[in-house]
Amino acid sequence: MTDSTNALFGRALGELDAVLSRVDADAIERACLALANARRIGIYGCGREALQMKGFAMRLFHLDLPVSVVGDVTMPALGESDVFFASSGPGETTTVLTLMKVAREAGAWNLLVTAQPKSSAAALADDVVLIPAQTMADDQGAKRTSVLPMGSVFEGALFLLFEIMILRLKDILDVTPEAMRGRHTNME
Repeated sequence: MTDSTNALFGRALGELDAVLSRVDADAIERACLALANARRIGIYGCGREALQMKGFAMRLFHLDLPVSVVGDVTMPALGESDVFFASSGPGETTTVLTLMKVAREAGAWNLLVTAQPKSSAAALADDVVLIPAQTMADDQGAKRTSVLPMGSVFEGALFLLFEIMILRLKDILDVTPEAMRGRHTNME
């Protein structure tokens, strides 16, 4: 690697560290407990955030939690005792806002991960995990804080946050690594 590539890695990793060190541990714990106790879990995100949400859904499945991804044909209806977990870094994603309203009207708990605590999505949420990172809501001009483009630092932080949440859920649910591995698909 060149010195400039190493410097970019160092800066990007430093940004992720700075962002994740400011995520509220109590919010993570509340989110994990809500997911662990949900009758059903519906997961949703847009764009590259959707990729992180789907990866998280896969790990929730490995923990034997009742998870589905909104948009898949096997997504059940949500209602009382269910959790709708959405990601909207900018907090104004129209599809997320619409789905949060549907979930709320059905009686589901709205859990949101966002970078914008004063956003429309945060106002609709019953609980929020705040990742204080640059997104497409603030990636231009003087608001830009990351060497990474658009919402990449938020998306990278989602991946690491979700892996830590899985470790916490594994302990809460008393699931062994062997049990998780046993639920991995053999259809690859």
